[in-house]
Amino acid sequence: MTQLTQTPSSLSDTSSLTCGELLVQWLEYYGVETVFGIPGVHTVELYRGLPNTNIRHVTPRHEQGAGFMADGYYRASGKIGVCFIITGPGMTNIMTAMAQALADSIPMLVISSVNKVKDTGSGEGHLHELHDQQGMISKVALTSKTIWQPESLPKVIAEAFALFNGARPGPVHIQLPIDVITADARHVAKPPKLNAVANSEVGTNSLSLPQVTRPLPNPTQLDLIIQSLQTAKNPVILYGGGCVDVDLNAQRLAELIDAPTFLTINAKGLLPPGHPLSLGSNQSLDAGRAVITEADWVLAIGTELGETDYDVFFNGEFKINGTLVRIDCDAQQLQRPFRADIAVLSDAQMAISGLCERLEGQTFDHQALSRVSEAKQAILKDVTTDFAGQNALLKLIRDEVEDVIFVGDSTQPVYSGNLGLEALATRKWFNSSTGFGTLGYGLPAAIGAMVGSNLPVVSLMGDGGIQFTIAELICAAELELPLIVLLWNNQGYGEIRRYMEEGGLPLIGVNIKTPNFEPLAAGFGAGYRRITDKQQLLEALKTDTKGKQPIIYEIDEADDFLKEMAETVTYFN
Repeated sequence: MTQLTQTPSSLSDTSSLTCGELLVQWLEYYGVETVFGIPGVHTVELYRGLPNTNIRHVTPRHEQGAGFMADGYYRASGKIGVCFIITGPGMTNIMTAMAQALADSIPMLVISSVNKVKDTGSGEGHLHELHDQQGMISKVALTSKTIWQPESLPKVIAEAFALFNGARPGPVHIQLPIDVITADARHVAKPPKLNAVANSEVGTNSLSLPQVTRPLPNPTQLDLIIQSLQTAKNPVILYGGGCVDVDLNAQRLAELIDAPTFLTINAKGLLPPGHPLSLGSNQSLDAGRAVITEADWVLAIGTELGETDYDVFFNGEFKINGTLVRIDCDAQQLQRPFRADIAVLSDAQMAISGLCERLEGQTFDHQALSRVSEAKQAILKDVTTDFAGQNALLKLIRDEVEDVIFVGDSTQPVYSGNLGLEALATRKWFNSSTGFGTLGYGLPAAIGAMVGSNLPVVSLMGDGGIQFTIAELICAAELELPLIVLLWNNQGYGEIRRYMEEGGLPLIGVNIKTPNFEPLAAGFGAGYRRITDKQQLLEALKTDTKGKQPIIYEIDEADDFLKEMAETVTYFN
């Protein structure tokens, strides 16, 4: 393959345009607003054109943090997060974040450098060289492409955004050899100028951003779903994260069918708290599971039916016995892990809207209200004091801080909130305990969420998990984000410790030494509070969410005020 070169003199020529400069122009064209990255000698030329765009750059302190920030940025805002990552170690560092995004169907564009064209895969020991960087990254991405010459740039970028908008989303990787980044791209297609306003007076030669959409439902299949519903006695609806942007038709469909409805963790908020047909995210509890097991007709939309939503205690007892109707934008997912009796490849919004149109005017009486009420009463009987206290804490924050977003790690309040907390809207509750289940996600993802949404954010972290990515606290301070880090302190890896105790295992590696978080926070430019009282928490939230610095709220799991709060919590609202 011909080596592409760029002389230093031509780079200083104001009439030049490098491939790296053209790349950021195309990113801006596709609506990219933020890039998360750590400049390195292999990627600095990607930054040359950034000042000529409106794209904001955020500097994390580790490439894994960049990936988690891009993940949280999308989940909170619906906007694509982009990362600039160096060859070799930068890419190995971000792989965990990409794997989490792949497991949870989160779009993310990772743009990296790779060694020069003649050196890629040479095995000659060049700086940052990997044996097969693209092959490695392809295992945690929907696709990985190399731009070997500038002429390929517009097409490869277009393919990435087509995947984000037209299929089941996930991370996409694009790599450019460092001599391609600096190559002359003046002859390559430039992004067209978009219309600021679309109206009837716009001329026929005007351009708008190309739209790629997920498939529309086959009308015959929607008719078949309605036909199968006619004989159902006790139907159930399962909404998943693929429905996160569905409008009020999701609630309307549940009411038209008269069916108990469950929401996965990433679908929280699709039905409002206290809705009489909603059983929240309790499909892993015995009482919730029984509703699904006894159902003779199950409609699952935008959910992979995975164990981290339906079998969080990993006992393998989640079963679907009735007719299974599945709607998903991923053809393969329609038949795993449960084979569908009726499988519809479709965008969730369009399928739900189509079903609602067909059901208007029909009346069903599936006794759903009584079935839901009985299940709720059974769930309440098994509520422990610890579980109740943690949910009371989360609910207090939810009701006190308007539009608050909870971004969680893998820690006890997250596990409790996954089951017991009702979100006020979608994109207000997400965490890394689903899918890949990584530790360290909650802090950097919360930073990304705050950057993307400009809303108040609470990061739920454990004293063990926060040590994975605590360096990102200084990034939040640098950005002057009033991020609340609710730090759950159980002196080590408390959940794993309990698991080992129950299994009669030696407690090795779980009783770790944890930092003194007050001086640590100060060193990072953050505030600190030791929360020991409900009223103290309420007063702190009023001031700290309007500040200009992140702040750690440290709470000990053994605090008495949590037990007191447990006595006042009300569930399912």
